[in-house]
Amino acid sequence: MTEIVDAHHHIWRQADLPWLSGPMQPRIFGPYEPIRRDYPIQEYLDDLAGSGVTRSVYVQTNWANDRFEDETAWVQQTAKDHGWPHAIVSYADFNVDDVRPQLDRLARYPLVRGVRMQLHWHENPLYRFAARPDLCADPNIRRNVARLAEYGFSFDLQVFAPQMADAAGLAEACPDVTFILQHAGMLEDLSPHGQSAWRGGMMRLAACPNVVSKLSGLGTFIHRNDPAHVAGVLADTVTIFGADRCLFGSNFPIEKLWTSYRELVNAYLAATAHLRADQRDAVLRTTAMRVYRLGI
Repeated sequence: MTEIVDAHHHIWRQADLPWLSGPMQPRIFGPYEPIRRDYPIQEYLDDLAGSGVTRSVYVQTNWANDRFEDETAWVQQTAKDHGWPHAIVSYADFNVDDVRPQLDRLARYPLVRGVRMQLHWHENPLYRFAARPDLCADPNIRRNVARLAEYGFSFDLQVFAPQMADAAGLAEACPDVTFILQHAGMLEDLSPHGQSAWRGGMMRLAACPNVVSKLSGLGTFIHRNDPAHVAGVLADTVTIFGADRCLFGSNFPIEKLWTSYRELVNAYLAATAHLRADQRDAVLRTTAMRVYRLGI
């Protein structure tokens, strides 16, 4: 069986998440009533059983901002109790004058490998998360992101195609930080023009040697697991970045809204079947092992 690392998944307690425990809010991935509940580590492990996944990376789930350390502490304890996950991407607020006091708190948790603050902004309010579209160009954001290098932390970068030029500028301003592009650049416009703009932005980001692309969340905008869509995005991304700068992530339980874990993995196995063995291994395992330092 192919050995796989899931470089992007979530676990959660509904009561900790304002967007799950409060009134139903429109979300980028559509109706989500089936996941408005606890999604504990044991359910995740049951979901991935038999898939070949041997390690995983937890990515923050937007607890209240002032509880960022509580989230990390809970996941660290979960890993101690269950042996999963194997790394944590935490939250920090990079809008503050100096992010280092937050990073000092996160550095106490041995599984923390990186930080995510979602910077994606879209003209469609349903797809919008950040307060404004140009945060990647903000001098204060850039100064704070550069400080991740002092801690050996990576930055999980989440932007849409129109933001990619500024995102590349952010990566160039922080050459000692590894950037992991979320969801292969959030391709939401599948028109010829939209796909062309996405490819152009991806090539701009790929020109930065410290940027890698995470092949995750590909059902976000189509609300289904479409093996042909997965194969197309994966082929383009691997061509642009190279296999050794691409990594798989399940985005579970979000993708659980429309597919099973096994069906999702099967789509990626089919999409990588044409690659050389070392390239396939890079996409499914070794890039994630390197980027998130899972061998230590």
